[in-house]
Amino acid sequence: FLWAPPRQYGTLNLRALAGEGFLVESENALLASSQEFLWKVRYAVHMLAGRSEDRLLFDYQRSIATLLGFEGEDAKTSIESFMQQYYRVVMSIAQLSDLIIQHFEEVILAPEDEAPPQPINARFQLHDGYIEARNDNVFRRTPFAMLEIFVLMAQQPEIKGVRADTIRLLRENRHLIDDNFRNDIRNTSLFIELFKCKIGIHRNLRRMNRYGILGRYLPEFGFIVGQMQHDLFHIYTVDAHTLNLIKHLRKLQYTQVSEKFPLASKLMAKLPKPELIYLAGLYHDIGKGRHGDHSEIGAVDAEAFCQRHQLPLWDSRLIVWLVQNHLVMSTTAQRKDLSDPQVIHDFAGIVGDETHLDYLYVLTVSDINATNPTLWNSWRASLLRQLYTETKRALRRGLENPVDREEQIRRTQSAALDILVRGGNDPDDVEQLWSQLGDDYFLRHTAGDVAWHTDAILQQPADGGPLVLIKETTQREFEGGTQIFIYAPDQHDFFAVTVAAMDQLNLNIHDARVITSSSQFTLDTYIVLDTDGDSIGDNPARVKKIREGLTEALRNPDDYPTIIQRRVPRQLKHFAFAPQVTISNDAQRPVTVLELSAPDRPGLLARIGGIFLEFDLSLQNAKIATLGERVEDVFFITDADNHPLSDPELCLRLQEAIVQQLSVTQEPGVELTRLTI
Repeated sequence: FLWAPPRQYGTLNLRALAGEGFLVESENALLASSQEFLWKVRYAVHMLAGRSEDRLLFDYQRSIATLLGFEGEDAKTSIESFMQQYYRVVMSIAQLSDLIIQHFEEVILAPEDEAPPQPINARFQLHDGYIEARNDNVFRRTPFAMLEIFVLMAQQPEIKGVRADTIRLLRENRHLIDDNFRNDIRNTSLFIELFKCKIGIHRNLRRMNRYGILGRYLPEFGFIVGQMQHDLFHIYTVDAHTLNLIKHLRKLQYTQVSEKFPLASKLMAKLPKPELIYLAGLYHDIGKGRHGDHSEIGAVDAEAFCQRHQLPLWDSRLIVWLVQNHLVMSTTAQRKDLSDPQVIHDFAGIVGDETHLDYLYVLTVSDINATNPTLWNSWRASLLRQLYTETKRALRRGLENPVDREEQIRRTQSAALDILVRGGNDPDDVEQLWSQLGDDYFLRHTAGDVAWHTDAILQQPADGGPLVLIKETTQREFEGGTQIFIYAPDQHDFFAVTVAAMDQLNLNIHDARVITSSSQFTLDTYIVLDTDGDSIGDNPARVKKIREGLTEALRNPDDYPTIIQRRVPRQLKHFAFAPQVTISNDAQRPVTVLELSAPDRPGLLARIGGIFLEFDLSLQNAKIATLGERVEDVFFITDADNHPLSDPELCLRLQEAIVQQLSVTQEPGVELTRLTI
């Protein structure tokens, strides 16, 4: 905004501007200190880069935090402290920019025949389309007006904004927001009223945050203002992410957005009390930056908020439950086997009823999209939709009537057989093949896929080598990904060879279903995306190349595909945390669960496959998730005899091998995570 003062007053001297009434003394001091801080940061960036550089890249943040004296428990904490100060300084400048630009618009652009102000109520009036206080003592005499002004703007969307003098009055009087103010029923009622407005909720929450009102009314929100997380997953500060989430919730009612999120938009429109999901969204990440589980901390804060605002018991319980469980749906969808009826039954038990399920689904979709726009793709959407649909069925059936595995298998087989017979296949041949496949195969695949696989297997010549099927699928559980099905004689290195070959073909694996038949043939299904996050699509040349590459690799497993040594992207180099490996035995199935959290690196899954081969392990299933700079993968493994791992020493060596293989720079003193056998 520094172009405006010379235009009006002919000077860039901040103190001179204060003398002209352009800035008051406190604003001048804030602007001067903010400018000094930014100059220090800019000089540090230039010095570290050795050239003119105005981007505060990851490369420089750690060094600048040290240079400016920011300290923390570790490097990550000190960087986050420095960046929080940076964002708060920038926000302060933005607040002053609003005030100053609004001031100049009023001074320079005011119409000559300006209409007289129109009263709104005893405290406010409309002046040239902007709201302003009717006198300078409004907020001092009636402090509740500091919330009322935002409610009025939400109720009257034709109001363009706040007049400059009134912005200054808000800033000068916001110190009056204390515990007495927060507990005043007039203020609590006004705050809840804002969330019941049909439009303008997000816009006015953003104004409240920009003018420093929101963080004072909700001190717990004030703590997250400018709070950032030093990773590639969360690209916004916590307060900005929170307000983005509320913005996304509001946009679900618009046609353009509803076409991209049809289920979320449909559910949002029928929520019995939409204001509750806005309040849950406001509190879902409010516990971040404090030691402990932010969901649990946030739930405590949300409960206190509900009590202070005298919300009905049902409303309070729903808000607290949503805050406490806001990560459960995305975690279940991305880390659990959704083909397992027990997973669906357990999740349905957490949700309890369809109303909670609807609220949680809408909140989850909005949370993902508000975290990082690149996270949302059709594959992630299909997982959430599948979990929602299966859970809804389970709730309608009743939790006391869980799905019977045998019944589900019979339904799948009956529907698949009908497709195959109509396609000219002999039922006896079909039944003979199916008798070798085992129950898990029919639980993990739809009837359409079973028919597709079966038809191709029956037509495959006895010595035809590996069968590789590829298709773009529109089935809900695979929508948005490309499905690759492989049928071939089982061999010990099958998974390792397959994922290494896929790595060479520049494919990202998002799901793996590995099954071995009683005739010692493997039936593996992979869901893959291209390296840019898109499905393969209608690209015959690309499909042919993938099929030929996989077939060649599986025909000659002794020529183990070389793990490509691609360069690690620049941004990933700054996140060299030690991998974490957790190994435990599944309480319900005869498998061992290996959970991995590690820095994302090219060829990572191929390296894991090589370790499984080295340890003589068989992979039964896998869930693959990449979150910014890290991966969070879950592998379901057995030993060579298809038994869960039972030797603690073997598990410890497996952990050490994975950590050593995936560590970029091993951090001293890092311990392996829990081992439960």
